[in-house]
Amino acid sequence: MLRPPLCLVVPPPAEVAAPLRGRPKPVPAAVPRLEAALLDRDLSILAFNERVFDWAARADVPLLERLRFLAIVSSNLDEFFEVRAELHLASARSSAAGLPAFEAIAATVRQLVDRQYALYQNELLPQLAQHGIRVIAHGERSPVQHRWVRALFEREVRPLLLPVSLDPAHPFPQVANKSLNFIVRLSGSDAFGRHNEVAIVRVPRALPRFFRLPASVAPEGRQYVSVSSVVRAHLSDLFPGREVMELSQFRVTRHSDLAVDEEDVRSLRTVLRQGLQQRHFGQAVRLEVSAGCSEFLSAFLLGQFELPEAAMYRVEGPVNLVRLSQLVDLASEPALLFPPWTPRWPRDLPRTGSLFEHLHAGDALVHQPYESFDAVLALLREAVFDPAVVAIKQTIYRTGSDLQLLELLREAVRLGKEVMVVVELKARFDEEANINWAEALESAGAQVVYGVLGLKTHAKMLLITRREGRRMRRYGHLSTGNYNAGTARLYTDLSYLTADPMLTADMDQVFSHLASQSALPRMRRLLVAPFHLQQRMLKCVAAVGEAAAQGQQARIVLKMNALTDEALALALLKAGTQGARIDLIVRGACIVPACVPGVSENIRVRSVIGRFLEHARVFYFAHGEEQVLYLSSADWMNRNMLRRVELAWPVSDPRLRQRIIDECLVGALHDDRDAWQLRADGSYARAQHPVTGNSVQAALMARYAEGASNAVRRAR
Repeated sequence: MLRPPLCLVVPPPAEVAAPLRGRPKPVPAAVPRLEAALLDRDLSILAFNERVFDWAARADVPLLERLRFLAIVSSNLDEFFEVRAELHLASARSSAAGLPAFEAIAATVRQLVDRQYALYQNELLPQLAQHGIRVIAHGERSPVQHRWVRALFEREVRPLLLPVSLDPAHPFPQVANKSLNFIVRLSGSDAFGRHNEVAIVRVPRALPRFFRLPASVAPEGRQYVSVSSVVRAHLSDLFPGREVMELSQFRVTRHSDLAVDEEDVRSLRTVLRQGLQQRHFGQAVRLEVSAGCSEFLSAFLLGQFELPEAAMYRVEGPVNLVRLSQLVDLASEPALLFPPWTPRWPRDLPRTGSLFEHLHAGDALVHQPYESFDAVLALLREAVFDPAVVAIKQTIYRTGSDLQLLELLREAVRLGKEVMVVVELKARFDEEANINWAEALESAGAQVVYGVLGLKTHAKMLLITRREGRRMRRYGHLSTGNYNAGTARLYTDLSYLTADPMLTADMDQVFSHLASQSALPRMRRLLVAPFHLQQRMLKCVAAVGEAAAQGQQARIVLKMNALTDEALALALLKAGTQGARIDLIVRGACIVPACVPGVSENIRVRSVIGRFLEHARVFYFAHGEEQVLYLSSADWMNRNMLRRVELAWPVSDPRLRQRIIDECLVGALHDDRDAWQLRADGSYARAQHPVTGNSVQAALMARYAEGASNAVRRAR
């Protein structure tokens, strides 16, 4: 059997390829229509957020980290509404048949939101107070604190507020996506004798969401006031001569997926920059208001945003829990946070000497964040300053705010190297950052291309060409994750470094294809979406299924972030009915059912939610004596397979392949602390031992920490 993750002992390949328990069990021929068995994608996305919420609810998680996970859930829900809700809302508006689906999703979200606010108000805030961290409401402030808050309001807040009383000359203002606002109902008449009873106050994003009270007015512990509380307490000051009868915070979420007809534009960059402004004012899809918001005000807002009542959420607290992350950063108490984790230098790479020379001996693997992303930057840095390097080519999808990569590429241009960068301008919610990157690199003299019209370039690759004697030699880096130093400390990903001539030649051909859009030559090692990847995965699944039907041992283990491609999902169901043993380790949405008699009884689905975000894509297929393992930038989603440029590559080195099996698959399959199991009814069962069980992430941290300590001792 497979070994538990705390051991992380490398098992022989046969153990991974073996059935789960007993013999594979083919399903009888009378199989229900498999399409009908697939799970709902959107409900699966929401189920994922339930699992993230569990980390906010777990008593064994440090308190400020629980607050951070609560904010992550809200951020995830924001994105769900920004991307997924508009289709359901349009269906509900166009036909009565669409309304139940919209209301079902709304009911699921509402239940989760209610649990969020209950946890925040009833558990997290009181526990923070016990540790001397308090968010002081208006009614809890002392007289001296009231005076300080009023001074704060007059000095820093009021100058940025512009109340708008609504009348024919002052229509309802443009309310930006996810911005904080107040709606106010006033009595009496304005200065001109007009009875305009509704006013809107927008709170600019430039204002911090939390202010810390100084020790002079808050001598005990650390005390904070929220900007919403500050504004609410002084709203009447904005309307002299009138009485505030009722008020409410509100926040509207808008559809924010940019839609551009790429075939009909001259400059994609220009059109996207224009579209970024429009994104803030797209179709409204959700309205959040204070729990005490009156029927008059809520109905008024629903009418303004043309939303059904099912799209409105009443909340017991601040309307934007995402901003709680600011409180985490402000408080920043080490005892209430995860112990800091310092990645070790990759064991496959030398700390000194040339990485190029090291790669002559064979491929290398970096397992982030257990091992440091700095090694990837070190490879690029060596390439920049190595006189023998003549060309550097790289894809850019999400880079974050760290400018090391940008500065290195600029320096490469300055030193006379040919630099080509494929910048994906349509990386969702990172469009503006990537446009700025493209402009900065172009101004430095790099060749910048934007990939292929109609497709997103999601592949992660770096290719270095070096003159060695009379020949040119290529060195490549392929990754399951982005070139982002920030997320490399938080996401689990695999970086693959190679000097393999066939693999790097394939990479060069892909770069040429992206630049010239000429026909892609036949690949020798790489699988490229939208050309080969889906079909190859379908063939791999089918081969395992056919082997199982013939009575051979047949095994599939897949690790990814999402599995929503129907063709691939149906292929897995078919292989399972043929007797293949299938394990799916899917962090987020998964439409493949598990453990359903006659449909998926040979399929197990689990989701690992840990301190780090599981992000690596690993695809393992075994039947008979044959086993193959791929790493990939792609999830098994329709968009990844058919509407993006993605890469997958085989790992042929037996040592590296077994290391990946051990660390990414075996450990996850035996995790009983952080892994949730998908049940036959479509719900997820919590990990068996969420406090005391085996955690693959904890095991790997212990393993790599021990390895780092041993390396230090050897160096001494």
